[in-house]
Amino acid sequence: MAALLRARAIYDFNSENPGEVSVRENEIISLHSEQDIEGWLEGTNSKGERGLFPASYVEVLRGDNNNMSGDTYPESRYANVPSTGRVDNAFPPPAQQQQIYQQASDDDWDDDWDDSSTVGDEPGTVGSRYRDFEGNGASIYTVSTSSMARGHHHKSSATVSRNLNRFSTFVKSGGEAFVLGEAAGFVKDGDKICVVMGQHGPEWQENPYPFTCTIDDPTKQTKFKGMKSYMSYKLTPTHTQEQVNRRYKHFDWLYARLVEKFPVISVPHIPEKQATGRFEEDFISKRRKGLIWWMNHMTSHPVLGRCDVFQHFLTCSTTDEKAWKMGKRKAEKDEMVGANFFLTISTPPAPLDFQEVESKIDGFKAFTKRMDDGALQLNATAGEFARKQMGGFRKEYHKMGVSFKVLSQAFEMDQQVYSAGLNQALSFTGDAFQSIGDYFAEQPNKDLDPIMDLLALYQGHLANYPDIIHVQKGALTKVKESQRHVEEGKMEAAQAEGITDRCNIISCATLAEIQHFHQIRVRDFRAQMQHFLTQQMAFFHKITATLEEALHKYDNA
Repeated sequence: MAALLRARAIYDFNSENPGEVSVRENEIISLHSEQDIEGWLEGTNSKGERGLFPASYVEVLRGDNNNMSGDTYPESRYANVPSTGRVDNAFPPPAQQQQIYQQASDDDWDDDWDDSSTVGDEPGTVGSRYRDFEGNGASIYTVSTSSMARGHHHKSSATVSRNLNRFSTFVKSGGEAFVLGEAAGFVKDGDKICVVMGQHGPEWQENPYPFTCTIDDPTKQTKFKGMKSYMSYKLTPTHTQEQVNRRYKHFDWLYARLVEKFPVISVPHIPEKQATGRFEEDFISKRRKGLIWWMNHMTSHPVLGRCDVFQHFLTCSTTDEKAWKMGKRKAEKDEMVGANFFLTISTPPAPLDFQEVESKIDGFKAFTKRMDDGALQLNATAGEFARKQMGGFRKEYHKMGVSFKVLSQAFEMDQQVYSAGLNQALSFTGDAFQSIGDYFAEQPNKDLDPIMDLLALYQGHLANYPDIIHVQKGALTKVKESQRHVEEGKMEAAQAEGITDRCNIISCATLAEIQHFHQIRVRDFRAQMQHFLTQQMAFFHKITATLEEALHKYDNA
């Protein structure tokens, strides 16, 4: 009879999704297989409940059915292994990985790190907002490139996702290592990030030297004697007034560095990649607008806007290849990432009330879900309305215009001189209605498109927050565990106090990021709604003026 595989839980795990099973610390679990599935194991707990649980939360036990000694396999892959995916020997050692990566990335300034590596021109993406409207209902934005960088799979809509393992981000981001006191590094003055106590709670310290950056003149360029083509964008930051040229691949590289460095900051998503139609005017215009939205959020963030890698991206001369590569290598070797990032944060002297923190985090989590639902509904409604304006409304006004002109042509057959004025007025009315139809078709680009662009950006933000919340929730869980261990005599009080202090740092940073999100949300939606309503007023004034002009044609008809 084959030996029954067993494991002992080394942490508590509470199931939150179908197919998962809860386990408690020191509980013995019967395993159905020793093979993990993307960092998960399947087994039956002591209550007879079968399901999945994180492989990193258990240690596999040696022996047969009666062996409860807890001895682990010498080669156990599961004891104290973060649940970041499969654990195997398929990858080269870290030093060799760095060498391979460095060799591949040193040529990034001139290589063909092409925009076509992923396809974004699918129904429902930014590149095909209206193409899928006729007969298929409204398209909805997707968020794929950015969400994949944070561990989400490609989805058909930008809904707020739920991480299957609520602690996986906590582990992968370095949150667990930091809270347990395992992070160590030298923090330079330039790396320090301050959280201050504002009127509404913790806030990032404002940038004393605010700036903006324009993105202009997308230009098609070639290399290898015209064999390769790419788009170049001109960036001009206001604090230097020095223009630099950047390709989409440079934005993509920067985004990846920022996501890696800042685990509790929502890095805005860059526009998606697209394989076909990359040099079409409509796509170039949409991508530029998306990059402008992205840049505005970057420059207005007190932390992201000041970080070294972003400043290198904005200020390194286009022609200085050596300086670019040096800055690029420095960013890729940055030690203040993951667990060490939290070492850079300084907090207000008074510690936070964790019960109040938990209440605020839970409230924000509920808010993001409701906002995401509202954004999806508005996005779909605006898309459907745009489809009607570009298709149905335009078509119906054109039909009315043609009908007026047909009647005018019929009246012209009477050959009466005194009816000429009426005939001309009717013909002019037909032209007016056709013009109004064209106004409807042109209008979405002026008012609905910007609304949908804004929603796409914020749906990307909303997709980031589950992971950020997981980091903070994981820290709070460690505090509760440490307090229990102190009561049970398993941990020294001083060690538990250290965990509490480090959780306070993560909590301050998380609440500061939430506060920044609300501030920019109010700013952006206020400005965009003012723009939308102003454009709507101008639209109807234009229609009114056209109808008034047609009306006056009948005065002397």
